[in-house]
Amino acid sequence: MKKTVVLTMGDPVGVGPEIVVRALASTALRRRARPVVVGDVGVLERVASLLGRRLPRGVEIVSASRLDAAALSPGRPTGESGAAMIGYIDEAVAMVKDGRADALVTAPISKEAAKKAGFAFPGHTEYLAHLTGAKEYCMMLGGPRLRVVLATIHAPLRRVPELITRAGLVRTLRLIDRSFRRYFAVERPRIAVAGLNPHAGESGLFGDEEARIIAPAIRNARRQGIDAEGPLPGDTVFFRAAASEFDCVLAMYHDQGLAPLKLIHFEDGYNCTLGLPIIRTSVDHGTAYDIAWRGKASAASLAAATRLAVSMAEAAGGNFP
Repeated sequence: MKKTVVLTMGDPVGVGPEIVVRALASTALRRRARPVVVGDVGVLERVASLLGRRLPRGVEIVSASRLDAAALSPGRPTGESGAAMIGYIDEAVAMVKDGRADALVTAPISKEAAKKAGFAFPGHTEYLAHLTGAKEYCMMLGGPRLRVVLATIHAPLRRVPELITRAGLVRTLRLIDRSFRRYFAVERPRIAVAGLNPHAGESGLFGDEEARIIAPAIRNARRQGIDAEGPLPGDTVFFRAAASEFDCVLAMYHDQGLAPLKLIHFEDGYNCTLGLPIIRTSVDHGTAYDIAWRGKASAASLAAATRLAVSMAEAAGGNFP
């Protein structure tokens, strides 16, 4: 039986509606899974018309808002559009939790629009954790050749050393190990752990975080049966992972992990939240207001995220506890 995947439309005035319309046109997607869209049917119809397309027959669209599509200004978020995109998330998560869908795929939302709507959470992932009751979770971005988890996410570089802790690294390594076993059918995941400093500190010459924090965390994880290796120099570890030596790299900060990832998977990368009790994948890009509704947005990342969600659901069997 096909897995049901619920896709949120994302920010109505961003590229979300366009990439959803493009993704729904894929017969390959509809052959493998049953897509359901949570969004605004009027907005989707308007965007489809601008693209010279029609929404495909037989695809269920749950209209969770009633925006005046003709009055919306692409690229200009409002409190109304922000509230709508949050409502799409609420409805889609409820569908997965109560068994109406097997996995969730999210189109991008905007922090600016969320703020205008009075949204109290720092981001998309934190809100999903709140809705599902998850206490420990992390962000993984990837593609066919490289998968990267971030130890810290959106933090100033000067704060990264203080945010990296032994306990936090061990928790993240456990999440990676458990998630790869369940959702990626990897019997013994091989996890590379990047160092923080140049040459992974080079025996303390360029910093002591490797010896003081990262290496002890790796030893702790290995005692728990986790195949973690490192700390490894950041200038070579991603090459080794892309050559299939590792299943995943744990990077210490945002640009350390995402610069090499996007060099390889700029078009076909995906985002996946590990640690949630539901399957959630997403695109690896933002709302791209500058090209919203102009026929320029690529749906490659959304297609990759949807394929991943289907394969994760197939590997896991059941979903929400």
